[in-house]
Formats: sequence, structure tokens, C-alpha cells
Amino acid sequence: MPRPFDVRTDSPASVEMIRSAFGSEAYWHARIAEFGGGATTLDTLTVDGDGTISVATTQDLGHDVLPGVLAKVFPGDLTLVRTETWRPAAERVSGEVTIAASGVPGRGLGAASLAPAPAGSSLTLSGTVEVRIPLVGGRVEKYICDQIIVEIPALQRFTSDWISRNA
Repeated sequence: MPRPFDVRTDSPASVEMIRSAFGSEAYWHARIAEFGGGATTLDTLTVDGDGTISVATTQDLGHDVLPGVLAKVFPGDLTLVRTETWRPAAERVSGEVTIAASGVPGRGLGAASLAPAPAGSSLTLSGTVEVRIPLVGGRVEKYICDQIIVEIPALQRFTSDWISRNA
């Protein structure tokens, strides 16, 4: 059964400033350097005429860098493919996020909304993580959801800082 997660975080940057950063290759390379180490690549970044932004990254995780709970469950290396699609909608931006892991019976799905807030913008992300491995799948799902809840605010802080340095 998929495990749900919900996270909300505010940013001093406006919706438009964040959307603009999401459309910048320089932003993605900086974000990958900060959060993905040398094991993550930017596969695609497209900005359509209607302002829709599509991003795909691949992260190769060697067994030696997997956190304990994951290293016990997965004897080999993992490859994670993340896709993000961000669509402008009036004063907001809606997002879809997917995570797929090669060789692992599971996935992550999320729906995001970036909306104006009194002091900038507010990002909400709701989704599910599912790992279909008997006996341990629930523990792995909990670990991943806990990581997402910590990572999303850190990503938004990074994005706000990147915008202030590159505006």
C-alpha cells in the first residue's frame, strides 16, 4: 500500500522568480551540484511556448553510498530517474513529480502547487511512495517519505538563495 506524504514550505522568492529559475539550465546544474553530487546528471530540460517546464535527471547511487536501511534491502547499485513538470496556471504553477528506480518494484508520485504568499510564495507537495517488497517495503517507504519531508524545504531554501545570487 502506498505511503502518503505532504509537505509545505514558504519562500521569499515570488512564484514567477521560482518558475524562471526552474527554466534555467544554470539553476539545475547548481542544484545538482548541491544535492546530487557527482552521481546525478541533467538528462533533459525543456521550456515550451506555453511556459511548461519539463526536467529529467538521473542519479546513480552506488551500494556503498546507500543509507543503512536501503543498503540492507538492495544488494546492488540503484539508479533513480526523476521527472518534474511545471505548468503555469494564472498566478500559480502546478507541478507533477515522478521518481522511478531501476530494478526496484516501486515508484514515487507527487502533485505540487506553487502559489503566491504574503512574503513571497508557498510550495505544497503531496504524493505517495510505494515499494513493493514483502516485509520491508513499508520501512523503505517510511524512510523515503521522511527524506522527502526534509529535502523539499532544503531545495526551496537553495532555490531562494540561488535566485538572490543570480537575479
